[in-house]
Amino acid sequence: MANDTRTRILDTTALLLRQRGYHGTSLNDILRASGAPRGSLYFHFPGGKDQLVIEVTRDSVAGVTARLGEALAAEKDPAVAVHHIYQAVGRMLEDNQFSLGCPIAPVVLDSPTDVPELADLCRAAFEQWIGLLREAFVRAGVPERRAHALALLVESSLEGLMVIARATRDRAPLQAVADEVAALIETAVLAGEVRQRAEAGV
Repeated sequence: MANDTRTRILDTTALLLRQRGYHGTSLNDILRASGAPRGSLYFHFPGGKDQLVIEVTRDSVAGVTARLGEALAAEKDPAVAVHHIYQAVGRMLEDNQFSLGCPIAPVVLDSPTDVPELADLCRAAFEQWIGLLREAFVRAGVPERRAHALALLVESSLEGLMVIARATRDRAPLQAVADEVAALIETAVLAGEVRQRAEAGV
């Protein structure tokens, strides 16, 4: 029963954060939506709202990181993998009726600088996601510098496209950009292969 209450509080907080951000989510909102008694919240999260938000954000980041890593590992061709990632994001938006996007974007936009651990967690999340993309491109033969730029392009376009898709309630923008970005990655991989052959004297 205690674990059920704790899970309900965490799930409710995760949903409210994605809908309202850090400053728009109060403990009263969490208690009301979860149906948990105030005493139970402080029993499980003695640090109050900040502890709760940090734990939820850490879990959300871990989930996105795992799914991103799995998607990149599932395909040898990073262009195909990235195209699948855009499609998966589009399905996620449709499944939640365009009501929820990136789990940490609302927190970042709220700039909770008074909670340094939370700010550090969000910064590290983007660094990790961009790093996973960069590593996949490098493995495919893309030079480090261009691989980093492509990784930034993919991550930033996904974040922006989630906002556009939610505003238009349409996943078509994701599909259109997915095709263009995949083509760009494919070109970079081919250029890397040509460079490697030239360096090997083949």
